[in-house]
Amino acid sequence: MEVVYSISPLLAMLASLMGAILILFAGERNRNLREFWTILASVVKFSILSSMAPLILAGKTIEYTIVNICPGVYLQFRVDAFGMIFALLASGLWIAVSIYSIGYMRDLKEHAQTRYFFCFAMAIFGAVGAALSANLLTLYMFYEILTISTFPLVAHKETPDAIKAGRKYLAYLLTGAAFVLFSIGLTYYLTGSLDFVAGGFVGGHGSRNLLRLLFITFMIGFGSKAAVMPIHEWLPSAMIAPTPVSGLLHAVAVVKAGVFCCLRVILYVFGPNLLSDLGIWLILAYFVSFTVIMANLIALTQDNLKRRLAFSTINNLSIIILGAALLSSNAIKGSMIHIPFHGFMKITLFLCAGSIYVKTHKELISEMDGIGRLMPFTMGSFTIGALGLTGIPPVCGFISKWYLCLGAIEAKQLIFLSVFLISALLDAAYFFPIVYGSFFKKPNGMNPRFNEAPLLVVVPIVVTAIFSIIFFVFPNAFLSFFKMATIATHDILGRG
Repeated sequence: MEVVYSISPLLAMLASLMGAILILFAGERNRNLREFWTILASVVKFSILSSMAPLILAGKTIEYTIVNICPGVYLQFRVDAFGMIFALLASGLWIAVSIYSIGYMRDLKEHAQTRYFFCFAMAIFGAVGAALSANLLTLYMFYEILTISTFPLVAHKETPDAIKAGRKYLAYLLTGAAFVLFSIGLTYYLTGSLDFVAGGFVGGHGSRNLLRLLFITFMIGFGSKAAVMPIHEWLPSAMIAPTPVSGLLHAVAVVKAGVFCCLRVILYVFGPNLLSDLGIWLILAYFVSFTVIMANLIALTQDNLKRRLAFSTINNLSIIILGAALLSSNAIKGSMIHIPFHGFMKITLFLCAGSIYVKTHKELISEMDGIGRLMPFTMGSFTIGALGLTGIPPVCGFISKWYLCLGAIEAKQLIFLSVFLISALLDAAYFFPIVYGSFFKKPNGMNPRFNEAPLLVVVPIVVTAIFSIIFFVFPNAFLSFFKMATIATHDILGRG
């Protein structure tokens, strides 16, 4: 694979970092300027990343080295097809969430808005840095930037419950980070390298049991951010944060970074051949299958809309890891494209929850009967997201789940095919009553004069919902997610 050396990855990173600094300088007294910097930084970042996409689609990689620390260890960016999928998702949805945040935060007259927008910019800085990392050390650095920068967002309301949720968030994720740091140190000790290689690079280094231990510690570490049960409880607790933060946690940055890192370890540190030889892929597959089913069963019991969406996210994150663990071509491809497709669908659902709260201050599903008649754009978009996560056309979730099911058949693992199908049925069981109640039941205790939330809130919702349909009709539209997943899968299996 041809390597192109370019400063573009660094410039993409500096866009959000400079945006964060300018947001601080603008402050509360110049909120129009502060929000201008937010939008400008998000657009510039996305534009720079998009400019690199043609090279990636041509089968090339882009590298930029910041500093050589010691033999085999660099702070380095390397843009490949898999990393570009996550980078484009995070930067693209940052634009939508930034616009939404302006309407949401202003309408609710939230405090500490400068801190909010600053931390948001730093979180995207960390997420995209992780996506573009060439090795485990660079990945770990940006992984921790993402963790620390999102703590003030989780605890934004500064109530006792919010502070408690923020502390729980740090406790889980920093404990996971300790496991990751141990794993990185052991990897370097065994191999003398930390660089990602499609198909893996740790094979032939160390005993089989030691490699199994290494894989387990990696999965515990990164699995904490991916909210794999039983290390998931921080995620539902974090729903106390403002809704745009929930969207950031679930669709754009935090948990997606955890899943992205798990797939990096599975496919670029160990690789399909080694995991198959060690037999540990099957243990991982059963483990995350438990999370898939249990998360959906718990979601059925939740009356708070954001908590139900939180457990739906936990389910989908483990579906992505399960696809990668099956090690077949279609399953790997399905898991990769489910990262961006789930991102668009899930952020639509969370932004809808925020729109409902802005207009009605309602959070309980049992209080939302008839709300679709009063907020048709919001609940119409919610219906699109719900259909997609259930795997029903014409929403892009059908495509990723179709490939995951094909991958299970390709791997001759019908038990995991049943996991995907049962998960889809449970998705329908807890999403469809919301949709039915909102459109076909009479409004319960709501003023019939209620209508849609402010334009800055509604427009991003409709846009992400429309893109969720566009990616079904044209899977390679605009961002070429499907083609990039195909390139990455071919590269992994060609070498691994």
